[in-house]
Amino acid sequence: MSFSLHPFRPRLLDALKGYNRQRFVADLGAGITVGIVALPLAMAFAIASGVKPEQGIFTAIIAGFIISALGGSSVQIGGPAGAFIVIVYGIVQRYGLTNLLIATALAGMLLFLMGLFKLGALVRYIPVTIVIGFTNGIAVLIAFSQVKDLLGLSIDKLPSDFFAQLYALATHLGTLNYYALALGALCVLMLLGWPRLFASNSMLPPALLEGRTLRTAARVPGPIIALVSLSVLAYGLQLPVETIGTRFGGIPQSLPTLELPPFSWQSAKELLFPTLTIALLGAIESLLCARIADNLIDRPRHDPNQELMAQGVANMVVPFFGGIPATGTIARTVTSVRAGAFSPIAGIVHAFTLLLIVLVAAPLAANVPLAVLAGIVLFAAWNMGEWHEFARLRHFSVPYRTVLLGTFFLTVVFDLTVAVQVGLVLACGFFIYRMSMLFRVETAPDSPPGVLVYRLYGALFFGAVSKVEAVSQALPEGTRAVVLEMHQLVSMDNSGLDALTQLHRALGRQGVRLVLCDLNEQPRALVHRAGFDAVLGEANLTAHLGAALSRANEPA
Repeated sequence: MSFSLHPFRPRLLDALKGYNRQRFVADLGAGITVGIVALPLAMAFAIASGVKPEQGIFTAIIAGFIISALGGSSVQIGGPAGAFIVIVYGIVQRYGLTNLLIATALAGMLLFLMGLFKLGALVRYIPVTIVIGFTNGIAVLIAFSQVKDLLGLSIDKLPSDFFAQLYALATHLGTLNYYALALGALCVLMLLGWPRLFASNSMLPPALLEGRTLRTAARVPGPIIALVSLSVLAYGLQLPVETIGTRFGGIPQSLPTLELPPFSWQSAKELLFPTLTIALLGAIESLLCARIADNLIDRPRHDPNQELMAQGVANMVVPFFGGIPATGTIARTVTSVRAGAFSPIAGIVHAFTLLLIVLVAAPLAANVPLAVLAGIVLFAAWNMGEWHEFARLRHFSVPYRTVLLGTFFLTVVFDLTVAVQVGLVLACGFFIYRMSMLFRVETAPDSPPGVLVYRLYGALFFGAVSKVEAVSQALPEGTRAVVLEMHQLVSMDNSGLDALTQLHRALGRQGVRLVLCDLNEQPRALVHRAGFDAVLGEANLTAHLGAALSRANEPA
């Protein structure tokens, strides 16, 4: 059997074939649009993750460029993601910022190797119940992490543990800042109402909606409208709320510098679980985002292995510039597609747009209230969750509900790694149980005297062998042979073969012959490879039931 590595071929190379001015104009407009959208999200996600806002912006610039230039998707936009907020915050609180950078670089290496060894397709085997469960769980954790800034509470450092967070929030409610709450609430209302303002069923007069000014305003992203207008409001009224400037001293108006975080094998061993968590979540989020993008465009589907390699390179590079974990981002990718993106050039333009904003307008970010950014993150968390799935649970089976709710609660109470591990164990357990129930051993009603004919259905594997073992028990007096008709047996594993071997021995001790007939290709190949055909005797492997009955009636 030959083994080959996945070739490194970015989708950008294919997209540039036949590229023209019209496509560039479309990518340019989409890239500028999504670059503007990415600015508040990058700052908000970084602050919510417990790091400086510029670390989120630098991640969006560097990782966004690398993921678009080297990725396997035509339109995916990369950068810091809301799904990472809880993970990054927990790592920073427990291990420190330096170890976060090391874990991110190690996760990037792991992601690259996953793509190189063609493991991208394995991510698709994670059941949808687990994905929904941990996605909704992370959304809940993100929402709770923003309550502090939304209410303007005086908490020096919010704990990473869920119950500790609840206790800290409850015990500091007396420090509620009503100005911060008002700004955060206005931000959420504006994000909810802005797209509806220009919808076809809007309360605005149709004639007004057709005006050029409003058509232009409708294309301005809601987060930018909320960020700019509420920052101006808070600055103009001199509201006593915490801002980026008061907490972080503003955002540097310069490019990030290259710094090598201290690395040691001891720290790498301690960071095993954070590394696996970042890599697992990054792989799931990026490939899920790429699949969603495929459904929105009429272009070749993404290459999952190339996408993982690009995600790996991005996460190996950004830590050296102080960046945080990056992955594919659904909200920004959808925004880019709806703005007319045609190729990865749109993602590259998005990165340069962010870079230009930092170089030109970074000082203005010092006046952005943290409550406004908390409102943006809350809105993102709400859109991130698939809450309708909870309402639909009553229509599904107990195993489905158990896996989904179990993954959800474990994500909230413990962490993503534990939730996915337990969720996979539960899903595998329920799958094994269902498959064992599908396997049947039925007695044929027309068996001749002295011969018992059994028909096998389904898959004979380790979870169903007990049903075969029962065949040798309580045989009727005078039984000369047992025939297993296996035409409906689709597959068999080594445990199933071992059960047949034990059945052959048990029947042999009773002087009863075992005959197998009408084997499908996979069971027959396994029987031959294991040498069971020689043990059983070639004459006891027949092509059809008639030949099996003739063999069963022959003298021993």
